[in-house]
Amino acid sequence: MDLQKKLTEIGFTEYEAKVYLAMLRVYPATGYQLSKESGVPRSMVYETLKRLHARGAALETIEGRSTLYRPLPPEALLAKHAEDVGRLLGDLHTELGALYEKKIDNRVWTIKGETAVNIYAAKLINEAQEELYLVLTDDVLAGLNSDILAAHDRGVDLNVLLTGESRLEIGRVAYHPPLESELQDIAKTIVLVADSSEALIGGDESHKKKIATVTRNADFVMIARQFVWMEMFTQRIYSQIGSDLLDRLNPEDRRVFESLNSGSDN
Repeated sequence: MDLQKKLTEIGFTEYEAKVYLAMLRVYPATGYQLSKESGVPRSMVYETLKRLHARGAALETIEGRSTLYRPLPPEALLAKHAEDVGRLLGDLHTELGALYEKKIDNRVWTIKGETAVNIYAAKLINEAQEELYLVLTDDVLAGLNSDILAAHDRGVDLNVLLTGESRLEIGRVAYHPPLESELQDIAKTIVLVADSSEALIGGDESHKKKIATVTRNADFVMIARQFVWMEMFTQRIYSQIGSDLLDRLNPEDRRVFESLNSGSDN
């Protein structure tokens, strides 16, 4: 992604981005020089510089009969932008929160997009007071690790099934073997049940875009919680099964059980 596009993504117009980048390369400079350097027409460059000066992104001085311009240093520009955005987000948090009335229903809702799914998952973890049942991939665990640690610190009972290579040293943890994850098609799945009251179940939609289902429907929540509980229970039982019982299983079931050699319940 080029610098001009990145600047437009934080609120610059196309011309403002071009002129600011030109100022970084050539300053002090007149409007005429900046027009040539940036490619912004002379008929527009002075209006653009006026806007940049008004927003604090450009400095100006009079020298003889000319007006000279220089850029606000990038570190100062970005610090100012971060401060402005932080203030705006704070205002929105207060004002939007006043409009929003939280309603509880039993509908099944969907969320699309990895960021949106992870944010909602973090919300459920942060609001949990009693227990969490989780199925997490390596990527999801990395993104939610601090929220999970905070939940543990406030006394939430953690029950976590990990389907990747990562390890977790808190709560009850089981590790889903790769073969079983492949057989059950959960290698890219996230399951989260908070306080037996709300569940999030997600995965990749056609392996392109993450999508999740969120619900407070008691039946769905119970099934999701039971799924995680049973998977962790399987790990505990396998650790106690002797070779005599394994010999009595049919080949397919034995193949699955023998793949569980990496899983254990902490």
